[in-house]
Amino acid sequence: MKEIEIVGGWRPLFVLFGSSIVQQSYGNQGWGAVLTDLYARKADILLRGYSSWNSRRAVEVLDKLFPKGAERQPSLVIVYFGGNDSIHPHPSGMGPHVPLPEYTDNMRKIASHLKSLSDKTRVIFLSSPPVNEDKIRATWSSKLAPVERTNESCRIYSEACIEVCREMEVECIDLWSALQSRDDWLTACFTDGIHLSAEGSKIVAKEILRILREADWKPSLHWTTLPTEFGEDSPYDLVSADGKKTVNVAEASMYRNLKWEMSNDY
Repeated sequence: MKEIEIVGGWRPLFVLFGSSIVQQSYGNQGWGAVLTDLYARKADILLRGYSSWNSRRAVEVLDKLFPKGAERQPSLVIVYFGGNDSIHPHPSGMGPHVPLPEYTDNMRKIASHLKSLSDKTRVIFLSSPPVNEDKIRATWSSKLAPVERTNESCRIYSEACIEVCREMEVECIDLWSALQSRDDWLTACFTDGIHLSAEGSKIVAKEILRILREADWKPSLHWTTLPTEFGEDSPYDLVSADGKKTVNVAEASMYRNLKWEMSNDY
């Protein structure tokens, strides 16, 4: 990977690109926040999430958000579109619905564009997660026209995303299946029937980090393999309990990493 010099040192760039599942990933102990915490002083993580967007709008801004001529290209892009596309068409013709053939074509375009940015740009797609239909109706019925967002339509678009990724040789996380692996997924994984709770986000973070750990990418992008910026020992580090040496806590990892290693979550 060609390193790009930036203020403060050398770090790979990760971009989170998608709709509200991405935009809200820093709140409520979200999966974006988990990644940012783990990769502190290891990678720069940019949030490019746009609530209510579909794959059609994503394709329209690809060149603006990911220009091919940019000096600094991302090492990793995590992409999520599909849930809004899968909403049934509104009689008015308005709304986010994108027909399945167009959705698959859009996802191919996104994958192709991102893969072309550099020979070291890696891509992970997240497929459409399931939904709690009853909770959607209870939460949104007084605010919006009836939203026909069903678990079955999410399954269809999830499978289409997985197939595109298989065809394009892009890593994909089957969120529709991953979240439903919990027996209590209907009540535990959502805040409003659509968006993820802390427990739902924990599943997403685990799946992303599993791919980053297992992928045969050189260099590896898993957080445990990346160097910590300015992680060298220093006489200015904190002094140990015996008063005879300093203790390097450069990553806060002395505490944070220990916690995750003990829980074996990530």
